[in-house]
Amino acid sequence: MKGKIMRFLGILMVSVFLCSGAMADGILRQIVVTGDGRVEGTPDMATISMGVTTEGKTAAEAMATISVQVAEMLDALTEAGIEARDVQTSQLNLSPRIDHSGSSRGEAPKVVGFTASNMLNVRIRDLDAMGEILDAVLNSGANQFFGLSFGLNEPQESEDLARQRAVEDAMRKAALYAQAAGVELGAVISISEAGQHVAQPMMMQAESMVRGAVPIAQGEITTTASITIVFEIGGA
Repeated sequence: MKGKIMRFLGILMVSVFLCSGAMADGILRQIVVTGDGRVEGTPDMATISMGVTTEGKTAAEAMATISVQVAEMLDALTEAGIEARDVQTSQLNLSPRIDHSGSSRGEAPKVVGFTASNMLNVRIRDLDAMGEILDAVLNSGANQFFGLSFGLNEPQESEDLARQRAVEDAMRKAALYAQAAGVELGAVISISEAGQHVAQPMMMQAESMVRGAVPIAQGEITTTASITIVFEIGGA
């Protein structure tokens, strides 16, 4: 009886070993590569973030003042040809100004006024007019400027081309690895996209120019894609 049990355990251990080996072999007989694709191009739109900050003795006074200033900014944008759909309020803040100067004498802090701010994101579809638009808005009372970013009105073409180049890069790498390892490159098992990114490198001096009163260097933007492909290793 004991001998039968030992033989059964021996057969079971061999079976588990063979199954484990087959599973490991299946995992090892794959080539996994990640390909990267990039497309560089000239932007044809931009988004600027700007606004107004003002102070008042009361909250109502601060809000009333900033409402007038923002209305003037919006009028300036409309006159510059910016459509309503391309203007969006990004922040609207109202906060008290606290005087702590009497704290050394044991006096409680007191409210001495209020600060109000209103920030806008503005999409500019005509880059040739950007300088004039910025100049007009700044002259209308904008006193806060938080930055400018470039983009594409129709990004899909660049995105798809970056994807295509990423797949080509992955195929090239896989073929290279298979050749170096002395194996055959088999069928594609899976394709997955790691993501896309639009990068804005530093502005190129060669592209610098003055449009209106504000210097603008639009430079280039780079659209990138990353694709991971899993291949079978062909052959026996």
